[in-house]
Amino acid sequence: MFFHRTLATVVLLAVPAALTAQHDGAGAAPARTQTTAPREGSQFDFLVGEWELVVKVPAPSLAARLHGGAPKLVGSWKGWRAMDGYGVEDELRITDAAGNRLSLAKALRVYDVGARHWSSTTLDVYRARFSSATAEFKNGEMHQTSKGTDQEGKAFVQRTRFYEITPAGFRFQQDRSYDDGKSWTEGVLRIEAKRVAPTAAR
Repeated sequence: MFFHRTLATVVLLAVPAALTAQHDGAGAAPARTQTTAPREGSQFDFLVGEWELVVKVPAPSLAARLHGGAPKLVGSWKGWRAMDGYGVEDELRITDAAGNRLSLAKALRVYDVGARHWSSTTLDVYRARFSSATAEFKNGEMHQTSKGTDQEGKAFVQRTRFYEITPAGFRFQQDRSYDDGKSWTEGVLRIEAKRVAPTAAR
């Protein structure tokens, strides 16, 4: 039971989380509303459909590493076009090999025309926590930046990368820094996604 709880904590901490700056409109002229989706609004469309996942996290303790290494985790990722073409809605589920639920994250990702980047809001369902993130599509990869606090109250910066994106699959990696980006712990969460359907049922 202790191992299972520790594993669940590791996975929950590794779920995408970020903090995006809020726009302060005080004293500024109202921005012109754009009602036609921009071309960049399709950059997250690679998430649309249903995906089968292999999930990798570091072993949560020395004892776990000595008894077989990191646990085997699996999951699913479902995505839908949303918000009149401005972005996507997606759902990430992670379980252990026996099907025990470890993480459920629901995200809304929208392209911010004025800021020229992506803004995302994610709900960690099992902990009832919302977080936000910003992202940019560069050289065929989606790069997301994050800030947050772990369960011990320690502040961190997190970088997330979607890469090797093809119609059949993609890879995902998160790295974490506790010294404002001076050094990084790489691969706190790694995912290999394989498409199983072009559309996903809700």
